[in-house]
Parts: sequence; C-alpha cells; structure tokens
Amino acid sequence: MEFESANPSVVKSIKQRDLLNNWLRLFARERLLPRIEEYQPARIEDELPDLVFFTVDTASWPPRLTIESDGTRMSSAYGHTGKGRLLDEYLGARLAPMMMPVYYECIARRLPVYTIANIDDVYGRIVAYERLLLPFSNGDNVSHVIASLKTISEDGNFEIKNLMRGNDSLPTPKLRAVIDRDLFHRAPGRIPAGDQIEFS
Repeated sequence: MEFESANPSVVKSIKQRDLLNNWLRLFARERLLPRIEEYQPARIEDELPDLVFFTVDTASWPPRLTIESDGTRMSSAYGHTGKGRLLDEYLGARLAPMMMPVYYECIARRLPVYTIANIDDVYGRIVAYERLLLPFSNGDNVSHVIASLKTISEDGNFEIKNLMRGNDSLPTPKLRAVIDRDLFHRAPGRIPAGDQIEFS
C-alpha cells in the first residue's frame, strides 16, 4: 500500500488539525512520541463522538489493536459498538484488508497518518471519510493510537447509519499520507521564521 509524504497542512478538518497540533506540540519537545496521558487538547470532550481509542500490542507483527472506546460516529457507521474487540475482527474479512495497513503504517513509522476515502451512503450520496491516526508510546514501542474520524458530504445531509457496511462497494481511497515533514507546532496566526514581511 502506497503512502504519500506530507506535512500537517494536508489535514482538511480544522478540528483534526487542532488535534494534530496538540500532538506536534508534545512531539516537538524531544522528537519523541508523547505519552497518552499527556495528550489533553482543549475541548476534547466535544470531539469524543468522533474519536476512537486503541491499545496496541506490538509483541508480534502485525500488531494487535484493541478498541478501548469507540465514538458514537464509529458505532453508527459500522452498525454496532466495538469496545473491547480486536480491530481487525471488528472490521471483518471484507474491510480489514484495506483498513488495517493504515494502522500498521502509523505504528511502524511512529508518525501520524491521514487518509481520505469516498463511500456511498444507502441513498447513493458520496461521503468523504477523513481519518487521522495519532500514535503514542509508553516510553518504548507504540502503546496507543487515537483515531479521529470525520465524515462529510458535498450533498449536505447523508445517512451515517451502517455507512461502512450498508452497500456492496468498498470505500474508494483518495489519499493516504504519512505526516513526516514540518513536524513542529506552529502557533495559529504566527508568521514562520524566514517568511517575515519587510516594509520599505
């Protein structure tokens, strides 16, 4: 599976960009993965319906991801809750082969991964499924991953219930990117060094 190299600006959603900036602020201190308990973005409660928390077991490869909590959006899109289940088993034989490599890339590279895929809802409306994966460590290997899942349709309204399982077609990948460039936290509204404006 091919992944592009990207910088943080590849992330479209303002809320996902804020989640990424909070991760970058922690990462930039020593260029090390942050611990999950350090990660406390402002107003994260507002994002919980779109967040899924995983624990990661890297004792073997591929690693095993267990769903520790799943946001209401994921439960709706997949038709049922997955808390306590292994992610590959929850996804099933149809979806796991295209979904799991994205998580494996995040864990192997120890970097954020961002993907966009299009999928039709039950009424045939195209929905963009934007996923941001953030890795965390307990000091050694990747121990946790947080996934932010956003769905948006240019048609406006769409049906999220059973979105990922409700039709015969698989999601169509539009972008797979590893965020491996410009890994520093930039405060909003600041002009980067080197881009200062000179007035004559």
